[in-house]
Amino acid sequence: MTDSPDTSYAGSGASADAKPQRGIQSLDSTGELLGALVSAARPLSLRDLAAAAGMPPAKAFPHLVSLLKIGLLNRDAAGCFEAGPLALELGLIGLQRLSPTREAEPEVVELAASTGMSVAMAVLGPLGPTVVRLEESARPLHVSLRVGTVMSLVNTAIGRVFAAYVADDVRHGLLAQDHLRLAGTEAGVTKAYTQRLTQIRADGIDTALSRPVPGIDTLAAPVLDHTGSICLVLALMGPSGSFDSALAGGPAQTLRAATLRLSRRFGWMAVVPEAE
Repeated sequence: MTDSPDTSYAGSGASADAKPQRGIQSLDSTGELLGALVSAARPLSLRDLAAAAGMPPAKAFPHLVSLLKIGLLNRDAAGCFEAGPLALELGLIGLQRLSPTREAEPEVVELAASTGMSVAMAVLGPLGPTVVRLEESARPLHVSLRVGTVMSLVNTAIGRVFAAYVADDVRHGLLAQDHLRLAGTEAGVTKAYTQRLTQIRADGIDTALSRPVPGIDTLAAPVLDHTGSICLVLALMGPSGSFDSALAGGPAQTLRAATLRLSRRFGWMAVVPEAE
């Protein structure tokens, strides 16, 4: 039986309550296969891909053949399906249109609203980690943090997260000027500091409890791009004792979820280990 798409078309002048348009059912199934491959974040065999999409291999195979023909999929040396050249080109077009700070703006606002805390967004500027957006909570924090503040790579959670993810040569260059930043220091890099950066990469988040500002706790997490490079940091801030500042606490989980959504939007994908 052939697909029978809806021939009606709702143009730009259609009313808001217009009847939803009916799509092509076979393309919906194709989309489920593509979505399953994206979720897996690794090449999949026909059997595994069909299972992930919730359909029999015999049904999945014709869709995959068509996707191979148009270049949305490719097959590796083991015969597993992976992204093809057309998919890569479409992805690059999408990435080129993204502005990290613009895309992060709704997340900043939502984080502040859902947690009741102040939220800062920082990027790596020419002078170091620089706050470019500050969404105050209903009870503004009386701290010296404002848009344009450059943060220490040693004594602030925002700065340490950047330090954990930038290249070694970049970090060394920035640390040489750390004494010029908010809460900066002229002290040399210690073994404890190096271990802290390793832990930040493992946890995907850092905390600063009553430091550098007494009575203010901070949670900071990175947003990564498709290469795994850090493009910005989001941070939650609130009075000490007014929220759960543990890494397993609710605010930390909410922050992680927001930065993960943004990272995925910028093309970053966590490596999913293959089943033994």
